[in-house]
Amino acid sequence: MGIEAGDLDRRFRSLAGWESGEASPTLKQLESFARATHTPIGFLFLDEPPDERVPIPDYRTMGGPGVGRPSADLLDTIFLCQLRQEWYRDFALVTGQGGVGFVGTLDASPPVQEAADNIRTTLRFGIDERGQSWSEALTLLVDRAEEAGALVMTSGVVGSNTHRELDPHEFRGFALVDSLAPLIFVNGADIKAA
Repeated sequence: MGIEAGDLDRRFRSLAGWESGEASPTLKQLESFARATHTPIGFLFLDEPPDERVPIPDYRTMGGPGVGRPSADLLDTIFLCQLRQEWYRDFALVTGQGGVGFVGTLDASPPVQEAADNIRTTLRFGIDERGQSWSEALTLLVDRAEEAGALVMTSGVVGSNTHRELDPHEFRGFALVDSLAPLIFVNGADIKAA
């Protein structure tokens, strides 16, 4: 996750001096450093980094709890998806689209098998309907989720910035709940079979 210290040292030859207080960066150097590290420039003037938290209650990771400190890539991806969701929500309101029927129909109380059966029924995604390969199953699953009213997005980079690849070890995907515009984001940098 993020940029390796060695890469920063090579790119910013005076970094050690800045950190020790022996040298001061120019404004242009600060701006360049902020861009390279995806850090708001004002954060560089703080005594300690702010305690940034993931603005959603849950997201899918590789076999465990979420990360303690989210990367700028994860946060920017969530914020971008929230903006897209907000736009689509406004569009749905203006065009008179009703709410998405499945949102809010499940909570944590039913057994996992019952919840999974409910989801399979809603998505019309029975075991015998999944095609001949995982790629056919994935395509069908996305199509059925969209037909049910969910926005499904897959990307392996932040926005359209191919220099900011998403780390599947940090997160595999997340969902943003909304009665008009539920959104599912899948980390496209993860292996497709996941």
